[in-house]
Amino acid sequence: MLNEPIPFDPAHDLDALAASGALGGNVALYRQPRGPDLMRRAGPLEEWCALRMRHGVWPYGRVLSGPPGPQATVEGDGLAAAQGINFASQDYLSLAAHPAVIDSAMRVLAECGPHSAGSAILLGNSRYSTALEQELARLLHCQHVVLFPTGWGAAFGAVTSLVHSGDHVLIDALAHASLRQGAAAATRNVAVFRHLDCDHLRELLAGLRAVDANGAILVVTEGLFSMDSDSPDLPLMQYLCREYGATLLVDVAHDLGAMGPGGSGVIGAQGMLGKIDIVMGAFSKTFASNGGFVACSERSVRRQLQLFAGPHMFSNALSPVQAATVLECLRIVTGAEGDALRADLMRNAVELRALLQEAGLRCIGAASPIVPLLLGSEAATRIAGMLLAREQVFVNPMEFPGVPLGAARLRLQLMAQHTPAQIRRAAGLLASAVRRAAEAPRPMLRPASAA
Repeated sequence: MLNEPIPFDPAHDLDALAASGALGGNVALYRQPRGPDLMRRAGPLEEWCALRMRHGVWPYGRVLSGPPGPQATVEGDGLAAAQGINFASQDYLSLAAHPAVIDSAMRVLAECGPHSAGSAILLGNSRYSTALEQELARLLHCQHVVLFPTGWGAAFGAVTSLVHSGDHVLIDALAHASLRQGAAAATRNVAVFRHLDCDHLRELLAGLRAVDANGAILVVTEGLFSMDSDSPDLPLMQYLCREYGATLLVDVAHDLGAMGPGGSGVIGAQGMLGKIDIVMGAFSKTFASNGGFVACSERSVRRQLQLFAGPHMFSNALSPVQAATVLECLRIVTGAEGDALRADLMRNAVELRALLQEAGLRCIGAASPIVPLLLGSEAATRIAGMLLAREQVFVNPMEFPGVPLGAARLRLQLMAQHTPAQIRRAAGLLASAVRRAAEAPRPMLRPASAA
């Protein structure tokens, strides 16, 4: 059949793979298809995806059986279900399978059922969600917290509810798509500053204030950038915002709970708890649940978010089960067990980065739950991801639109419960896969079906 996976012997078939066209092309070629028929004009995109699936280099939409642990059973991408080392899930402190977290979820499921049955404005709150708001406010040293059903919704909703067409957004070049799309939806006055470059940010702020003394300016960055594993200078950024009358928003989705003293993330590590204008984040990386939040110290901002952030106002609220799950994770994160889990997580990050660098591979950023292995070439990244999957090491090959064209990489997401043996085994297989991918024949520039 057309979409049936082709058996692949990595010892002999890299030449055939390169010639197939499955290593050529990129999503950008298909981003804006033309033609009057909305239902059919994406046909070339589907042909390209199907070609990659047939040749085992479409690592998306895989299926996880069981909890997202450090050892997991995965199927898809032409592979039968297999158990292997899992660096593809987001469960940084290994709380998704923690007995106390599961017990809490089961208890509240029996008490309240599985559904919030309304938006937070319309009777979707529960005593667990209100308790969660209070605990998050305590951790972040903020007065007010607004919950969202997803982290994406929190990011998009925060920007679109607070910024209007006459305002300005200055956003880090590598900020998450949810923040960038929120900015684009809120105003045409969006400027991008170079990644982590506070001098460039200062130039943009000064230029804006020279021509617009009255318009609001929202500056957007992240605590830990998930593709590069690096962090901004938050004290300097907040100082610049004060100097030029701007507001700073920091997305802590990837660092809150998993890093910093008491799980306070990069904000806590940089001594900025209670000093950042707006903090938003997601629960899906460390707190074993979907959902997100926005925290601030102004009651009026909280009201603005409640009434004008669409994902809060018009989406069903977090279920009681989700809220209780995050609450239990917060209890663990902020206690002695959380300290121990963060120490285990950082040990794994430091060891894996050291082993990969000893093998001559390029890990970018600093030690964190994320280890980005920069390859550059989309083709090499696809090959390496495929070879690793066949060795039962599951990683996330990242290419456009997740990262810029020509900046493809393998992103490894660590967990506190990865063992030293798993780290060592994976490092060797990673080095071998990347080396083989670099030596593979150059692919066709683009598949024949590309538009």
